[in-house]
Amino acid sequence: MALLPILEYPDPRLKRIASPVTVFDAGLKQLVANMAETMYAAPGIGLAATQVDVHKRVIVIDVSQDKSELKVIVNPEIVAASGETMAEEGCLSVPEYYDSVRRAANVTLKAQDAAGDTYTLEADGLLAVCIQHEMDHLQGKLFVEHLSQLKQMRVKTKMKKRHREMDRN
Repeated sequence: MALLPILEYPDPRLKRIASPVTVFDAGLKQLVANMAETMYAAPGIGLAATQVDVHKRVIVIDVSQDKSELKVIVNPEIVAASGETMAEEGCLSVPEYYDSVRRAANVTLKAQDAAGDTYTLEADGLLAVCIQHEMDHLQGKLFVEHLSQLKQMRVKTKMKKRHREMDRN
C-alpha cells in the first residue's frame, strides 16, 4: 500500500468529472487500499478518487470511531433522499477550513464494491452527509461551492496563501 498525494483546492484537477469504473481488477483493489490508507493517515472520514488525481467513480468512507467500518463505494448513485440537515463539513482538499452545508438528512445509495457486486445502503446522520460530500467530488464539486460567493472567495484566497507559504518552506 502507499500514501497518495491529496490535491488541494483550487487545483483545477479537482473540477474533473469522474468516469464510471468498468474494470474490477487487482488495480482497482490496489487503488481502494491506497485510498483507505491515505484517508486514515490524513486523518479523514472519506476520500474520493478525484482527490488523489484518479478520475474514476470510487469513494472510501469510514465514519466509525475506531476506524473499523471501511465502506468501499464504486459507481455510486443516490436513488432516494429525504429530509434536510445542516452539518459542519471539512475536506482533506480544503485543509483547516470548516463550514455548514445543507444536505439531505437520509439517502439510499446504490453502488458496487471493489469486486463489482451491486449493493444498496441506507444512510443517515454523518454517513449520509459524508456520502453526499464525496459524491460531489466525483462531479468535480467541492463543499465550499455550496457556500456564498463571498465565503468561496475567502477560502480561495486563504488556500492560495497557504500554498505560497508552503512553497517558500
